[in-house]
Amino acid sequence: MSGKEKKYILTFITHLAMILIGIVMLYPLIWMLFSAFKTNAEIFGSTALLPAEPVWDSFIKGWKGTGKVTYTQFYINTFKLVIPTVLFTVFSCSFVAYGFARFRFRGKKILFMLMISTLMLPNSVLIIPRYILYNKLGWLNSYLPFTIPALFACYPFFIYMMVQFFRGLPIALDEAASIDGCNTFQVYWTILLPLTKPALFSAAIFQFIWTWNDFFNSLIYINSVRKFPIVLALRMSLDATAAANWNQVLAMSVLSLLPGTILFFSAQKYFVEGVSAGSVKG
Repeated sequence: MSGKEKKYILTFITHLAMILIGIVMLYPLIWMLFSAFKTNAEIFGSTALLPAEPVWDSFIKGWKGTGKVTYTQFYINTFKLVIPTVLFTVFSCSFVAYGFARFRFRGKKILFMLMISTLMLPNSVLIIPRYILYNKLGWLNSYLPFTIPALFACYPFFIYMMVQFFRGLPIALDEAASIDGCNTFQVYWTILLPLTKPALFSAAIFQFIWTWNDFFNSLIYINSVRKFPIVLALRMSLDATAAANWNQVLAMSVLSLLPGTILFFSAQKYFVEGVSAGSVKG
């Protein structure tokens, strides 16, 4: 057997293994999609992937939600929560990262160390002080506990990631822009920010997915059904006092995956570039 044939066989085995692993990883999602067309009895009584007697109205009935609130309102609520949080996070964290990466000032290393040290604090330690603070500020049952911290760059992970990216950009760009008459903010906004597009997209995707799937904080801070995001709406569908229509719950779960999936694949190029560049530059 020649070396070329061995290479082809090795490539075939590698691709086959990757395909099998991909099928295993995607099987729960595939099962969820097909189970949206099954009855409760078939979901719990059969191991077949395809439905024997498809139920075609699970998406329509599931979209009606429970009570007087439909999933149209739940989706609107979720976007009201997620979009400002993502935009504020990207802008504020990039601005703070620009300061850490490009300026020298007294106490810079200490402040950066304190900022990084907040990554070590578990959320369970912070949840009670935050709840007390937001309660005194009158922010409970609103989206302010999500958007206001994002506005003030309270996400050190994204700051650190962007600092590494800014440090990888030549300082000569700043000097050339200053010679052309740009002030500090103009250098950040017109010169450096467009070059950090991969890091910005990476931060936006991470924050979008984390906020979209944030069940715990949504449960703590939001108590009105009309303000529920999708994660709480799905949980509300599982009423312990009645039999849940699992096909409808699974149908809405499938739809809840679409925005994040579309965003990821639309910006996949920038996401990979941002993660890889931030890990090697510095």
